[in-house]
Amino acid sequence: MGLTASIRTRDGWAVSHAVVTVTDLRGAQVLRAEADAEGAVRDATPLAAGAYTVIVTAVGYAPRAVGALVTASGRAEVGAVTLARQGGGAELPPPGLWTVDPAHSSVAAVARHLGISSVHGRFTDFAATVEIAPDDVTRSRVEAVIRAASIDTGNATRDTHLRSPDFLDVERHPEITYRSTGLTPVGPDRWTVHGELGLHGAVRPVDLGLTYLGTGADTWGGTRAAFRATTELHRADFALHYNQVVQAGIAAIGTTLKVDLDIQAVHGPLPGGLT
Repeated sequence: MGLTASIRTRDGWAVSHAVVTVTDLRGAQVLRAEADAEGAVRDATPLAAGAYTVIVTAVGYAPRAVGALVTASGRAEVGAVTLARQGGGAELPPPGLWTVDPAHSSVAAVARHLGISSVHGRFTDFAATVEIAPDDVTRSRVEAVIRAASIDTGNATRDTHLRSPDFLDVERHPEITYRSTGLTPVGPDRWTVHGELGLHGAVRPVDLGLTYLGTGADTWGGTRAAFRATTELHRADFALHYNQVVQAGIAAIGTTLKVDLDIQAVHGPLPGGLT
């Protein structure tokens, strides 16, 4: 008997301590409950059979009202209720320093091979911070450093070649850097990050298409934010000219790289011992 519901954001995070109010057809309040830390509402108060309105409110989110039909069992199973962030404007995490957790993040790149397939690689050694400005979020900053020698495509011979002067030349250029120069909102949870990428001795402007996926508590007592970002690089912009031409004039390696970033960041400095 009673009410059960799950209160979530659009990206699936729990909305802890949301308040759920149930009213009857006359508008009279018959039940009030609060979601727990997991966004779950479980109230055993029996309800008379009939139609009700379930109103969900939470600080920072737009209220949501859904209908519920209670049967003779006295139970109302509302299911998942999704809340939208208040105002519907462009969103970023709360202000302050966010430190990227490399154990739960990935920096991946894809290149075309022989014009018919793709080679997937990733960098395994990197560090990054995100500084969310408290007054004007467009003044927020991103800085990242990637160890070029950490390239991993799953093939040792190919990885050795990629580290050589033909490609990344990691002895002369051990680091790949990115520093943002500004942010532009393009949707409720999407941004364009403007910045400069340092790669293979060249520095070029590179924009990232960023999606903010939301925040949530972690198992170490901290708060995490999740992002996804993509961009496309032209190898010639960074003097990465090496290639081979096979039959029919097809280049062995494509001229562009698609970069995909899946990022988890911790609010504040990164604690030790995370897994």
